[in-house]
Amino acid sequence: MPKANKLTLAVLINAALITSTYASEQSEAKGLVEDAKGDILFRTGYLNRDKKNGVKDTSSYAQTAMVKLETGFTQGLVGFGAGVIGDGSFKLGSNNNSGNGMIPKHPDGSAYDHWARGGGFVKARISNTTVTYGTQVLDIPVLASNTTRLVPEYFEGVLATSREIDGLELTAGKFTKDQYSDQINTDGRRLDRAVVWGAKYKFDDNLSASYFGLDSKDKLDRHYVNANYRQPLNQGSALTYDLSAYHTKWDEKGSTYSSTTDDLSNRKNTIWALSTTYNTGPHSVMLAYQQNNGNTGYDYGENADGAQSIYLPNSYLSDFIGNSEKSAQLQYNVDFGSYGVPGLSWTTAYVYGWDIKVKNLTDNAKEREFFNQVKYTVQSGFAKDASLRLRHSYYRASDEYQTNAYIGDTNEWRIWLDIPVKLF
Repeated sequence: MPKANKLTLAVLINAALITSTYASEQSEAKGLVEDAKGDILFRTGYLNRDKKNGVKDTSSYAQTAMVKLETGFTQGLVGFGAGVIGDGSFKLGSNNNSGNGMIPKHPDGSAYDHWARGGGFVKARISNTTVTYGTQVLDIPVLASNTTRLVPEYFEGVLATSREIDGLELTAGKFTKDQYSDQINTDGRRLDRAVVWGAKYKFDDNLSASYFGLDSKDKLDRHYVNANYRQPLNQGSALTYDLSAYHTKWDEKGSTYSSTTDDLSNRKNTIWALSTTYNTGPHSVMLAYQQNNGNTGYDYGENADGAQSIYLPNSYLSDFIGNSEKSAQLQYNVDFGSYGVPGLSWTTAYVYGWDIKVKNLTDNAKEREFFNQVKYTVQSGFAKDASLRLRHSYYRASDEYQTNAYIGDTNEWRIWLDIPVKLF
């Protein structure tokens, strides 16, 4: 029996046999219509990459409406439901969109003027275990949909999530299609089969841990672990410690970014990070250290990954995941609600990376990024929850780590105006 089927079966048996320590979600089902939900997110998105060193600039400006319509569950021991998810978009002005993941292109390389994507899904629930089959947006550390572009990345497959024991959440799934944000083809990234599994457990209000695994056929095997502990201090302040790590082993047929070995059967790495965050009132300061051990950098090829499955702290425009790279970050965040402007926040960070190996060039390439983001969310009135987000990255790298190895020197702006509308 395939691994995904075994895992899904195990989750379902767990739902049927284990006595829940808290209320059953299915026992509270009100019906298909009574629990139905419908939302539209209108987004105006602008992304500009001001490239340096003779590389062509890229920019895109577009409008979209992202829709999700979902029924509730039928009543009874096993509940059933269905839904649709999708987006309709059109470009605004001219677009030099190559390489920024914003707008789909025709075979001749020209940008689409307007386009639509999406799909349906069905779902079933018993007790506190839900199985969903169809088009989905994933938030799993080893297989996450990229949501940092105009529209999200879609995966197609089956996902089971079980919360039968208080504090414990189990996950298992299998996906056979991957559609990136700027693709019309529902399997634009040519995914063969990706099996995921994992668990996360909340020990108490201050301590949690998780593990997730991925088997992408003929591509790679990846494992992720995380531990997070919050230490309360005086007067509402706290220190939060977070440890996260990925271990990846590539198959011989899998593509690899920035490898320093010619042995295709022995490409692997372990990327780990440790961060400490101090919170007091509206302020927080984070220090983070991240390191890649192995003989290759993180992978950006077609390995069941839309470049967002990097749940590590040193991740902005650059993810600081070069071959053998070490990086350190200082981040500051402030919530201006305490200063009379609720809904306004600012994040600034500086990340420096060193000791990057670039094959046949150097063992000591460097990169650095200065990141700033301001976000305002309307707190009340007819425009409640509408938000405007301005993000800027100043990125520079040593000559050996320029475009042929990574993204190259760039000044980037991202501007998102989001207007959510609740239909029902």
